[in-house]
Amino acid sequence: MSEQQVKSYRVQGFDCMECANKFEKNVKRLDGVIEAKVNFGASKIMVTGNTTIEALEKAGAFEKLKVRDEAEQTVEHVPFWKQKENFKVYISAFLLIISWIIGTQYGELSLIPTIGFLAAIIIGGYSLFIEGFKNLIRLDFDMDTLMTIAIIGAAAIGKWEEGATVVILFAISEALESYSADKARQSIQSLMKIAPKETLIRRNGQELMVPVVDVQVGDTMIVKPGQKLAMDGVVTNGTSTLNQAAITGESVPVTKTINDEVFAGTLNEEGLLEVKVTKRVEDTTLSKIIHLVEESQAEKAPSQTFVDRFAKVYTPAIIIFAVLLSVIPPLFMGDSWGDWIYRGLALLVVGCPCALVISTPVAIVTSIGNAAKNGVIIKGGVHLEEAGSLKVIAFDKTGTLTRGIPEVTDVVTFNKNEQDIITLTAALEKGSQHPLASAIVRKAEEERLKFNDIEIEDFQSITGKGVKARINQNMYYVGSPNLFEETLSNGIKKAIHNQIVTLQKQGKTVMVFGTDGDILALIAVADKLRDSAKNVIQKLHQSGIEQTVMLTGDNKSTAETIGKEVGVSDIQAELLPEEKLNYIKSYRGKQKVAMVGDGVNDAPALAEATVGIAMGGAGTDTALETADIALMSDDLTKLPYTIKLSRKALAIIKQNVTFSLAIKAISILLIFPGWLTLWIAILADVGATIIVTLNSLRLAKIKE
Repeated sequence: MSEQQVKSYRVQGFDCMECANKFEKNVKRLDGVIEAKVNFGASKIMVTGNTTIEALEKAGAFEKLKVRDEAEQTVEHVPFWKQKENFKVYISAFLLIISWIIGTQYGELSLIPTIGFLAAIIIGGYSLFIEGFKNLIRLDFDMDTLMTIAIIGAAAIGKWEEGATVVILFAISEALESYSADKARQSIQSLMKIAPKETLIRRNGQELMVPVVDVQVGDTMIVKPGQKLAMDGVVTNGTSTLNQAAITGESVPVTKTINDEVFAGTLNEEGLLEVKVTKRVEDTTLSKIIHLVEESQAEKAPSQTFVDRFAKVYTPAIIIFAVLLSVIPPLFMGDSWGDWIYRGLALLVVGCPCALVISTPVAIVTSIGNAAKNGVIIKGGVHLEEAGSLKVIAFDKTGTLTRGIPEVTDVVTFNKNEQDIITLTAALEKGSQHPLASAIVRKAEEERLKFNDIEIEDFQSITGKGVKARINQNMYYVGSPNLFEETLSNGIKKAIHNQIVTLQKQGKTVMVFGTDGDILALIAVADKLRDSAKNVIQKLHQSGIEQTVMLTGDNKSTAETIGKEVGVSDIQAELLPEEKLNYIKSYRGKQKVAMVGDGVNDAPALAEATVGIAMGGAGTDTALETADIALMSDDLTKLPYTIKLSRKALAIIKQNVTFSLAIKAISILLIFPGWLTLWIAILADVGATIIVTLNSLRLAKIKE
């Protein structure tokens, strides 16, 4: 099969899900188009096949949609009241008011007011009628179709004033939907504006201002104080502090120097930096974030899928019900045709599923956008909803609850001072790649000890136990207590053994330093808890998480010490990666469980969990790819915020759907006693749309 061209276009003018769905159907009918998929949240369409922008705009003519290539700069949205095509609504409203004033003097059914109302209907509803008739021929019963039938029906039974009112209120309703959709998209639009469109680079000895699309991997980017980085890269010269809030959500600046990784969209606050570009513009971390957020907005949540299915059945059912309501009472009960036709028309208007259809996507788009601005990538509405109903959260220990970098915590000396011990031990361990050895070397570097000046002879690694080497004719050993039990003729003295056990009970790994005849020091190393870990676990329990679990491959003693300190409710130690996976599986059938890890070692467990949450998304592609949710700043404090946002989003979606259905039900009941007029019907519909929109936009205000 030949490879088909897939191209992405930006669309301006989407104001409701139904419009987006109709545009998608129209594009699919175009010659040369094989497949089309609209992303309402990101205001994009992906087209497989061959077409033109002119053809796409023709397919979107029903809503006057504007289409442009994705690479082009997005045009700012023009408010409803400034759009030229909406002047007809102003004229229509003016004619309605004038005709109403004349009607109060001469009677609403007199010729002049009737002509005025008719003109208002035609001028304000011309494009609506055209689209409504087209849909009626196709038996496509959307909002335009319902409104067209209702307005023409109102005119047919002499309700000219109400027909004109419905035209104007419907236009206002669409403007409000358009506003809410644009408001919800603001977060993604702000992300797209973060990085500069051009940057200063040094190439072949010359400094040039170059568009980012022309910057090549390996170019040197020069970033002055106060400028934003346009590309990802590695610092090759200079030291400065960067504000990485755009990527990680953390407003506290981070110091960057030679060999440190830096990201597009971050702000250089102080010094001049030279940065070697490591990724093309489409591959930067910011580009990935934008892509992930746009894709996540396209993925429908369970509640949205339910609403879409419901609307497909609901809208035709309303039309059938309206026809029966208009016909049965006059035919079989001898009631007035005009009265029951009017009630049927009111049912068509109030039956519009606008508020119901928009209730979920606006909430999801707003939530995902808010999360992205705060350094949390939620990869879809389904994961947002699942996170809102979590009961259990499991944590990997190393690098998640702890810092992931072992540190020297205690140095117990017997015959030498502490600095001499660290110097000699670091000299022995400097060639080792073991994390515990690295902890000792870092300690020596921090204290600026001259361990590199010490000459080492006869170095030998003792597999699984430690190392030995000769320094100044003396043979020294560094390793586990077991090494010295075997090396010393009488083993380890009881007093020293008791000290080792005490340190181990504190969750520390103990290394022994000495000779073949004596122990000179004990060095305790531990992977320290993150400063925020205890507070985060406490907040999660307060927010309604019933159980927090620590999963680790460490021994039980270390695991229990750390688990108790951090406050988790369950501790599972000495687990292999497969056993972590099985533990998550054991929960899946009972209740919803999240797994929090680094996205590398914990990939199977992250994939198996109801929601996989990866730490450190800004620095690792694996975290962004593996997890359902990525905490970009490698900061645990983002987790309670994410749970809070998800729970609030779930609650608001339920409120919106319940409210939309309740308003419809109440309005339908008001039809039977004849209390529901056409203008009250559309006011109820507009009011419901406004309320669910404003309710959804509250999610943009949620903070940590």
